Amino acid sequence: MLNTPTKITWVRIILSIVIIAILCFPFYATGINFPKYLVNGVYLDSKYLIAGVIFIIACITDFLDGAIARKKNVVTDTGKILDSIADKILVDSILIILASDGLISVFIPVVVVLRDIVVDAIKMEAGRKGKVVAAITSGKLKTASMMLGIIFTLFYNLPYELLNIQVADFLLYFASIMAIFSGIEYYHLNKNLLKSVD
Repeated sequence: MLNTPTKITWVRIILSIVIIAILCFPFYATGINFPKYLVNGVYLDSKYLIAGVIFIIACITDFLDGAIARKKNVVTDTGKILDSIADKILVDSILIILASDGLISVFIPVVVVLRDIVVDAIKMEAGRKGKVVAAITSGKLKTASMMLGIIFTLFYNLPYELLNIQVADFLLYFASIMAIFSGIEYYHLNKNLLKSVD
């Protein structure tokens, strides 16, 4: 039986797939066109706005599953792994889509995906040796700023776009810097473990 946090994590995965479908499926080929709105001289494609709303809900589930798991003391290794997978599907895939659509720099998903590969490899090696790699502050900052940056990007940086303040870009680049920093920090915190011989 799946516990409540794991069910919520599965909801996040499903929501992520829905967002990917909305942003990638060629709806125009089926005669379906998302309406566009003109705001301050910028056309807003409603498919990004819809994806933004769903993304916010998915981000809320990311907070809920961990909070409930800790409160009910039902934190499991399976839940941690599934939560990590759900986060990668939600964030990394959307970053790649936004970069391919020309809304963000390709630099951002490249850095984030490479960092995730390195950190996940460290966690897997630690797990193989019976150790647990705890989350660190820089990693949490990376995740929070990345999610906020994606939200603002999907909503065309509104309302800050009206003031010509690039909050979305700042958050995404800050998150990319924190991704690099946290990746280095994860390595330094676990380098002895990685160098040890079984």
